[in-house]
Amino acid sequence: MRISAPKGITSLPARAVLASALSVALITGAFALVSHPALALSEIKREDFPSHQTPMEPSDQPIEKETLPPVDQVPIPDSTTTPPADDEPDTPMVPDGTEPDGTAPDDGAQVDPNGPLPEVFYDLAKLPESVRTKHQAIIDACKTGDVEKLRPLLDTGENGTQLSFGGVDGDPIAYLKELSGDDGGQEILAILEEVLSAGYVHLDAGTPNDMYVWPYFIAIPLDRLTASQRVELFKIVTAGDYEDMKNYGSYIFYRVGITPEGKWSFFVAGD
Repeated sequence: MRISAPKGITSLPARAVLASALSVALITGAFALVSHPALALSEIKREDFPSHQTPMEPSDQPIEKETLPPVDQVPIPDSTTTPPADDEPDTPMVPDGTEPDGTAPDDGAQVDPNGPLPEVFYDLAKLPESVRTKHQAIIDACKTGDVEKLRPLLDTGENGTQLSFGGVDGDPIAYLKELSGDDGGQEILAILEEVLSAGYVHLDAGTPNDMYVWPYFIAIPLDRLTASQRVELFKIVTAGDYEDMKNYGSYIFYRVGITPEGKWSFFVAGD
């Protein structure tokens, strides 16, 4: 398009007109910058953003500032402990080998290391007749070499003869065979006979825990055994077993208990 100059004015070249227009625009922009302060980011209108960017929408809610405590006052959690969850009730731990009511089986193993030593007996004639009869019946069964002969002598049921601190699931005779080092159960019979051939003690006489217990080592701390008593001990255990028992301070091999009524209460090993 051609631009015609007004009458009376000499026509200017197109470049001169364009330069003049640019000068006016620059001067106008300069005055605009001076007369208006810089806009804050939240005051910039959407159309002021370049077309390839997305403007930030201002929030209607004021931003709340949180004052943080000093670094030296921030508690540091203890990584070594974990607090129990509120929905997990405390469950008391029950040791293995306890009775259904939560009490440990009384096999005469609780001995005061500094208490008076119990009297040791060897004379079977001093036993009540019911105890002496059961004692002899067990020995006779052992001498047969047939572990099945012990079955009629074992008490069954909830208060039956205890063969393990943790209880026995299944057939008690099969369990005794498993304890034996041989397939027929002769080793466990030999141990049972040897234990019943040792001296015995009468524990908790006149109480609900009244019991005749073999061997008497169960009631005497190892460090208080005499030299002759250690000879008797080595008839049942080896010297290596004896050294291991020193860590416990007491005899922890097999022991037998018979009540005054002649009930075979237990045949167990352990601490």
